[in-house]
Amino acid sequence: MDGTFPLVFSVTSGKGGVGKTNLSVNLALSLALKGKRVALVDADLGLANVDVLLGLTPRKNLFHLFHEGASLRDILYPTPYGFSILPASSGISDMLILSTGQKLELLESVGELEDELDYLIVDTGAGINDNVLYFNLAAQERLVVLTPEPTSLTDAYALIKVLKLKHGVEHFKVCVNMAPDQKTAKDMFSCLYQACDRFLSGVSLDLAGVIPRDNNVRKGVVNQKPFLAVDAQSPASKAVDQLAQSITNWDSPRDTDGNIKFFWKKLLFR
Repeated sequence: MDGTFPLVFSVTSGKGGVGKTNLSVNLALSLALKGKRVALVDADLGLANVDVLLGLTPRKNLFHLFHEGASLRDILYPTPYGFSILPASSGISDMLILSTGQKLELLESVGELEDELDYLIVDTGAGINDNVLYFNLAAQERLVVLTPEPTSLTDAYALIKVLKLKHGVEHFKVCVNMAPDQKTAKDMFSCLYQACDRFLSGVSLDLAGVIPRDNNVRKGVVNQKPFLAVDAQSPASKAVDQLAQSITNWDSPRDTDGNIKFFWKKLLFR
């Protein structure tokens, strides 16, 4: 790739129920439809549901990497939609907290895919627990998802605050999901921006996308298909496609450390 390595970005939130995983799945599909090589990591390790949204039943997941000696390629699962997933387990408490050794093992394993991918999307859990912070630190860009609800706004701010004050992360992309209209979405973003500007000096926010409220999204969930595959012309599908197009203009990392696993390690252990 002429010295350019995969862009690793997280899709994250302070609050559950904001449509983060659904957004991740549809962004993966949209980027794949643009000819990009995409893998989606289900990083909500204890409550995984990427496979459920896609109607898939992988035989192995990240639990098998950490506890049963499986290789990453044993786990990497191609979907019918042109992208691959790294599924996680659901309801297994051993996955809720990763040891430093397991974190390194995952980074080493994912680093093997660097020549095969253009984008690695990391769908994190919600909140500010150790796994959520770890995967956000391992990413090169962070897409924070919120909805037009006060609790979503305060929890998004809490996540940004922890990443800024404890880990020095200052740059965030923002997506307002399930927006009733553009004005409401922009007002939500403005509230978040003002709070960060007032209390978190140095933080920069960029409104990367607005996904409108759309009944087609629920149809996709019920049918276990990406809503982009159900109706590519629906309002939410068009908005996701616009967001995916803007992501293709985000800067990809250049060859500075040899490969992405060293880049990730530097982020985690600086």
